[in-house]
This record gives sequence, C-alpha cells and structure tokens, in this order.
Amino acid sequence: MIRSKDGHTKKKDLTTFAKEAVTDFRTVGAVAPSSRYLAQAMLGPLPLEKAQLVVEVGPGTGAMTRALLKRIPRDATLIAFEINPRFLRYLKSSISDARLHVVNASAETLEKEVHRRGYNHVDAVVSSLALGFMPARQRREFLGALGSLLGEEGVFTQYQYFHRLQMKNGHVRRFDLVRLLHRYFGSVKRRIIWRNLPPAFVFACRGPFSAETRRSLRARA
Repeated sequence: MIRSKDGHTKKKDLTTFAKEAVTDFRTVGAVAPSSRYLAQAMLGPLPLEKAQLVVEVGPGTGAMTRALLKRIPRDATLIAFEINPRFLRYLKSSISDARLHVVNASAETLEKEVHRRGYNHVDAVVSSLALGFMPARQRREFLGALGSLLGEEGVFTQYQYFHRLQMKNGHVRRFDLVRLLHRYFGSVKRRIIWRNLPPAFVFACRGPFSAETRRSLRARA
C-alpha cells in the first residue's frame, strides 16, 4: 500500500495522464507518465550540474520536470512548454518551485519564447514530444531552433515509443527519426529503455548544426 506523499503524487499523475491519453493520444503520444528509468536515461547525458537554462518540451504531468528540478543548480531556470490545458493546470498546481516557468506555447515557438525572456543560449533541451505525430513544418521549426540555441556543449534528448512511424494526412506511414535527427545534429546516440510502459527509445543529440550548415549539407546530398 502506498503511504508516502510521493506515492500519492504518482497516483494523481497517472490519473491525469490517463484521461488525456484517452482523449487525445495524438498530442500526448503516450499511455503513462515516464518511469524513473526513462527519466534517468533522458537526463543522464545532459550537462545539468552547471546549467543556467534548461528547456523541457511536453512535460505532461511533470515526471521529468521533477527529476530535472532535483538536478539543476539552485540559481538555474527551467522553462517547460506545455500546450495541453489539463497538463498546464496540473503542473502549476502540483509543482511549487521558483526555478520552474511553465509556458503555454508550442514547440515551434521555442526560440521566440526563450529570447522573449532575455536568454540567447540554452544548456540543455529535453523533449517528450511525439515527433512523428507533429506536422512537418512544426517539427522543422522546433529542431531548427535548437541549432541557434544550443552551444557546442549543449545536449538535446528526445524519447519516442514509435520512432519508425508517423501520422500524415490521417494515415500511419514509415518515419525514420534517426535520419531526421542526423539532419540537425552531428552526433545522435540511441538506446532502448525496457523498464518503461511501453519500452521507449532515447536519443541523445550533440553538435547541433546551424541553419547555414544544414543548407550546405543538403546541397551536397
């Protein structure tokens, strides 16, 4: 029997998450909050000890958010982008930490929102977005912004359950996420986390390409 406050929080997380997963799976892209094993795999590659600004995209009920707040410095800032109204309200009511700023904005506005808050550089970006279910334009704008915001030491981590599938015009089609990420980063490493529901693929990306570099690579292809 769960007696701890942490256990109560997990139960509330699961209930809230399940309601949204049933209502709008295409946006949520998952059936349960991230396990601690998935959180560890996502946060492990990130340079969090000295980070000043970290961005999380698609925090859901905050499983990854809470793990991030435990690891970033006391003077750091965590900006979480969430467009789901239920998740947005839940995050604001369940996590009380002055370092956390929850933003009601979509992924493609990342660069604009970061600059609007007075920052030009991001140390790490964590994404739980269902990239295969996103419109191609939004996906390009989101990934392209990382090249401008992440420096040489910055790291981007992304997890996916269905990394070879995408939704396009209402139909499920093949989707090569590894190939896509290689268009934006010099290094892309992948691992699978079995102790998660369902098992998830984690991608750790380094060496973001600038827009100019991406154009040059496309021209040579």
